Amino acid sequence: MVGMLAAMPPPAPRFAQPDDARFRARGDACPGALRLHRADDGALARVRVPGGVLTWDQADGLRELAGGLGDGELYLTSRGNVQLRGLGAECGAELASRMSGMGLLPSGRHERVRNVVASPLSGLDGLGARDVRPWLTALDALVCASEEAAGLSGRFLFALDDGRGDVDALGADVTLRARDDGDAELRIGGLEPVARIAGDEAPRAALLAAVVFLEAAGGSGADSGAGADSGAGARVASGAWRVADLPGGAAPLFDEVVRRLRAVGLSVVLGTVPVPAAAPPVLGVVTGPGDTDALSVGLPLGRADAVRWRTLTDLARDHGAGELRLTPWRGVVVPGVRRDRAPRALDALGAAGLVTGDRSPWSGVGACIGRPGCAKSLADVRVDAEAAAPPVAPPGTALPVHWSGCERRCGHPRGEWVDVVAGTDGGYRVSVVRDGGRTGEPERVAGDPAALATAVAAARTTRT
Repeated sequence: MVGMLAAMPPPAPRFAQPDDARFRARGDACPGALRLHRADDGALARVRVPGGVLTWDQADGLRELAGGLGDGELYLTSRGNVQLRGLGAECGAELASRMSGMGLLPSGRHERVRNVVASPLSGLDGLGARDVRPWLTALDALVCASEEAAGLSGRFLFALDDGRGDVDALGADVTLRARDDGDAELRIGGLEPVARIAGDEAPRAALLAAVVFLEAAGGSGADSGAGADSGAGARVASGAWRVADLPGGAAPLFDEVVRRLRAVGLSVVLGTVPVPAAAPPVLGVVTGPGDTDALSVGLPLGRADAVRWRTLTDLARDHGAGELRLTPWRGVVVPGVRRDRAPRALDALGAAGLVTGDRSPWSGVGACIGRPGCAKSLADVRVDAEAAAPPVAPPGTALPVHWSGCERRCGHPRGEWVDVVAGTDGGYRVSVVRDGGRTGEPERVAGDPAALATAVAAARTTRT
């Protein structure tokens, strides 16, 4: 079965994405904490947060950096990382020094390749097959210690799924998914074939798969597009930054990874596991074992000002387990809140403007940065999204919606979603996207907020 898959060409994307070859003229310029990106609103730093896990003081330190060096806000990405915007051109050395002191830069050469998403509720709600935190700690250490891994691009993604299927749905390049029997399933790209391995060997197997990818892509581990001091981001020979970019697709890579796993003495059993649908954490109080709960909230359009962020860090410090977990759906989980305090704490987060339930007008709504931060954007999509927001969201079965200022659609969700893209005429095109392509012709809507609100609400309740 796997051999047959290897002979099949990968499906072509049905519309362009920011990491498609047509947008790629030079080496990987993905920003990091040491390599800042110049945007229209100042420099941008992207801080990798493996598994989205921040101690409360690291999170509070990022707030201080955003206020002292940037525009005062923190922006979450679709990989559970944090972006600081509006930074001064000369702040790089101070930023790096202070983040290093906060423990956020364990390796300068690897800081942009520490792209790991993990099930945000793992170990907190009694669901899932195992707590993936030990996998997270082990994989991050292996990546930072690997000379070869420094050659990965800043876009290559690992996913650690505790068995519930949430981050398995995100299309990572290498996914580990826990099983009830203690083993793990290793998935490459979006393939349904998986390699079953011992759970304790899973992090080592994930790193091996990444190294095999680099070899398949022709990478040497040298950062030919960036400069020696910037760490990772190799411009590999084939131009492949991710598994989907490989000329032969993911299946030949899977075959070679299986061969190499067996060559180093690991027992491998082949199977087939369909890729699940995306399933972000439920918002609100998440009941856990013992006498503590977790609070799961969203950030409106994925950003938080100092007041909202400090509300989260103060809660984590004073009434939680001392950490925040950032989710790939631009939300935050605060673990370890005493059960008798959880409802009042959730009310306080809602009063601060955070999204605490699925009827919030911001539930399931995302947007790129838009104008004035991005020169490519045709509109201030965040202002337009706010103007078109309904009093409450559609029922909980509503599709997610993403507002984009141009065809790049930066940060859009996976699976089925409503695509709202600014046009050159001052209006927007609204359509439903499934499996990387539109399900019909886009509806062209003028920039009138009421008309946009009606079109988006109708699309969100449409299922294909």
